[in-house]
Amino acid sequence: MARFIPNRTPCGRTRREFLWQAGGGFAGLALADLLHAEQQNMSPLAEKPPHFAAKAKHCVFLFMNGGPSQVDTFDPKPELDKHDGQPYKGDAKVGSNGRAIGHLMKSPFAFTKHGESGLEISSLFPHTALHADDLCVIRSMHADTAAHASGCLQMNTGSIFIGRPSVGAWLSYGLGTVNQNLPSFVVMTDPRGGPIGSASNWSAGYMPAAFQGTLFRSVGSPLLDLATPPGTTDRTQRTSLDLLKALNEQHLLQRPDHSELAARIESYELAFRMQSEAADVVDLSRETTETKDMYGINNPVTADFGRKCLITRRLIQRGVRFIQLYSGGGHIEDTWDGHNDCITNHQTHAAETDKPIGALITDLKRSGLWDETLLVWGGEFGRTPTSEGIDKPGRDHDWHGFSMWLAGAGVKGGQAIGATDELGFKAVEDRCHVSDLHATILHLMGLDHTRLTYPHLGLNQRLTGVEQRHVVNKALT
Repeated sequence: MARFIPNRTPCGRTRREFLWQAGGGFAGLALADLLHAEQQNMSPLAEKPPHFAAKAKHCVFLFMNGGPSQVDTFDPKPELDKHDGQPYKGDAKVGSNGRAIGHLMKSPFAFTKHGESGLEISSLFPHTALHADDLCVIRSMHADTAAHASGCLQMNTGSIFIGRPSVGAWLSYGLGTVNQNLPSFVVMTDPRGGPIGSASNWSAGYMPAAFQGTLFRSVGSPLLDLATPPGTTDRTQRTSLDLLKALNEQHLLQRPDHSELAARIESYELAFRMQSEAADVVDLSRETTETKDMYGINNPVTADFGRKCLITRRLIQRGVRFIQLYSGGGHIEDTWDGHNDCITNHQTHAAETDKPIGALITDLKRSGLWDETLLVWGGEFGRTPTSEGIDKPGRDHDWHGFSMWLAGAGVKGGQAIGATDELGFKAVEDRCHVSDLHATILHLMGLDHTRLTYPHLGLNQRLTGVEQRHVVNKALT
């Protein structure tokens, strides 16, 4: 048999030898860069293109935990003034957990027209009202549950059941992150406590755990145990992390479907990268006194939510995709859940949040981020136009009709969409289900809610579920 003689190149080497040796020189730099880029793209949080040109690059969800009353905030009802104190005789299903249905109760807060649009907004929000022409109020929201835990879950995940990915997780999955040194999805809760259901509200559900929200603190270190231990050099820490990563990856090879382990490996690397940048994000010492005063940081009433809103602007500047801020924590009066005294309750929580939200809008505009940021305001449901009982100023849960607003990138402001009935119980015109809201958020971020799917249990799962849902086109520019 004839011996195989390889073809030689003009330089006297085989093609394989030439490529091997060239790889050790300058030509290998390009190859190494391509291989590095390919490795980076293996990260679940690598930046991904949207389905179509996006209006917004970032989304901020201002979550009013507990359920703010639509008839006291963004849905004026003159008929309530006429029938104040009278028994309710309609057929709307009101009352939750066996609570008695009281009499009709008008809003104690005056509604005034604001801006060129004349959008009517309650006196609870004087600072937000300055931006009336930017707000698109959806007055016809409705949900599927009267309970706080399942209501928060539905508003955050599209389902009343635990175990589904949250909106932020879907955005992280669909779009990735533009900053590898910070999480794609950040959550900041109320110091009085988190929402009922806790971390299930920012979970990745059946997706890889890397897409879940990262809980930030607004004071001190953003994450516990983030700082390098005393006496440990960067080189020592890097060597330890490399060894730990190698061991974990070897362990993962035998468990390829163990997403929590993969996420833990990624979290160690992210934490190492975050040590300087995350600490800088929450360090407000470089902000001007005028900016701090605008957010109300030096006022004990607005200090916490003001800090969170200012940190939000700084996170957006650094490319964070989805940020969720909670107002209200724990239960009943520590949240917007005004069963006992809706008047005092809403005065308290509106005072804590109105000025910081107005400041965030102003700051986004002057920093050039307004046209790429979507704001969403609302809670898990609304409240009834009736009192909890005769001469009791509390309001019960109302999931049949409530208000939320959108503002910012791609949103047509200065308008109210949809309507509840004349007393404010039920959504009756241009009804908007929670999943319709989710479809609209995804659309503004450049994602088609019917195409953004994840395979689970033999089905291509969607944030908006299996029922037919629609983008709220009236809300779009």
